[in-house]
Parts: sequence; C-alpha cells; structure tokens
Amino acid sequence: MTGMDATGAHDADLKKELNATLQARRELGDEYESALVDSFLEKVDQRIDGSVERRVRRQLAEQQMVVARDSRGPKSTDTFGERFGFGIVSLVLAIPLSAIGGGVSGLPGLLVAWGGIVGVNAFQAARSSAWLFGSRHRGSGGQGSGWED
Repeated sequence: MTGMDATGAHDADLKKELNATLQARRELGDEYESALVDSFLEKVDQRIDGSVERRVRRQLAEQQMVVARDSRGPKSTDTFGERFGFGIVSLVLAIPLSAIGGGVSGLPGLLVAWGGIVGVNAFQAARSSAWLFGSRHRGSGGQGSGWED
C-alpha cells in the first residue's frame, strides 16, 4: 500500500469507529457518553502514536543512511595551511639532509636523501588525497574515480 492508500484506509477506519461510537451512544444513552468518548479518543491516540512512530523510524533510517554514506567518504581534514607548512618544513630539512648525504657519500647519498624527502611528501599527499594515487573507490557510493572509464 502506498502512503496515500494507507492514509485513506486509516481515515475510513477512523470514520467507521466514530460512527460506531455515535451509534453506541444513541443505544446506551447519556450515562455512557464519557466512556465512549474516552474509548474513541484512545483509539485516535493509538493511531497518532503509530503514525508518529513510523515517521520517526523512517527519519532515523534516512539519517543513518546519510551518516553511513558520509562515513565512507574521503576524510581529508588537512587544510591548505597544514599541507603548505608540511612542504616548507620538508624543504627546510632537505638542506641539512642534502649536505649530510652528499658530504658522506657523494651523489648516491644525495639521491638517497632526496628520495626519502620525496617519499615522505608523497606519503603525505597520498594520505590527504587518496584518489591521487589510484584509490578506485571513493565516498560516492562505491563509484570509481572516473579514471578507469
């Protein structure tokens, strides 16, 4: 049943309940009126509670879906300032590392020092931009990065 069908069915049921309550009042008289009204209002409260409960469950499920989708997304918490600072620090440290590597073992030592600097920066870039280094599944519901199309 769709939402409109369910609402129409509930309205028809409620109308039947009201008619039955009014008929019972006519048959039983005024002394049972408050009990009949209380009974009818109890049924109305139950319908309202059920409707509210269904809506709350549906909204909670929708929120859980949104949270689940967001949790699969990339968690890039690095700001531009953090990335820029990391680059500056690695360049500043590159000077003494180059001097030590070049002074101790010449060109091979210099290449090893710069290989380490490039490796550390590549790791930092991969951590903050996973799609850059071939991660095929990002947070868009399992869709690829578009590179493999």
